[in-house]
Amino acid sequence: MSEAAADRIRVAVVDDHEMFRAGVIATLRDSFDIVGQAADVPGSVAMIAQTKPQVVLLDVHVPGGEGGGGAEILTKSRAYSPATVFLALSVSDAPQDVGSVIRAGAQGYVTKTITGADLISSIKQVHEGYAVFSPKLAGFVLSAFQGVPAAGADGAAPVHDEELDRLSAREQEVMRLIARGYTYKEVAVELFISIKTVETHVSSVLRKLQLSNHTELTRWAADRRIV
Repeated sequence: MSEAAADRIRVAVVDDHEMFRAGVIATLRDSFDIVGQAADVPGSVAMIAQTKPQVVLLDVHVPGGEGGGGAEILTKSRAYSPATVFLALSVSDAPQDVGSVIRAGAQGYVTKTITGADLISSIKQVHEGYAVFSPKLAGFVLSAFQGVPAAGADGAAPVHDEELDRLSAREQEVMRLIARGYTYKEVAVELFISIKTVETHVSSVLRKLQLSNHTELTRWAADRRIV
């Protein structure tokens, strides 16, 4: 095996629609090692336990098991493959579907309207530790994250963050979207502001936080569990 092949991300695909699953695999095959696929809850858990993929593309509505779908797969698979990262890929953009898999621990959520190139990019981003969401889900996801305090594992109240307090409310909105990988144009559309205004806010955020680029910003936000 060549060094390039050895470095390829190992991906598994979970979806109960055979034709869609085959199409996704065909799209990804040149960029990743496809190590497994499954169509129901028990089969998915067993496949993940056996193959231990680095990234699982996970549909939300998957039959079998106790009826919990993708969230159930994610929860039950943790014990067998704790290092696996899950990216939800679903036709649904319903808040309850997004919330169920995000609360279960998914690293991101994209809808099936995504292009092949963007899906490949999203897989690489979640593998690197970034949270990835379809732009149309940003409003709900932001609300969900903002409603969850960044408490420790013991449930203690979050520590007051003086750095975050330096940012205005609008700067915090822009910061969260940029940290999740949104382009300036996507941020502008989501927040109903101009691209020039986005650029101004990003420059101000980087200056106030004493950061050099978007990568440092993403890490800063991830460390505080606000992405």
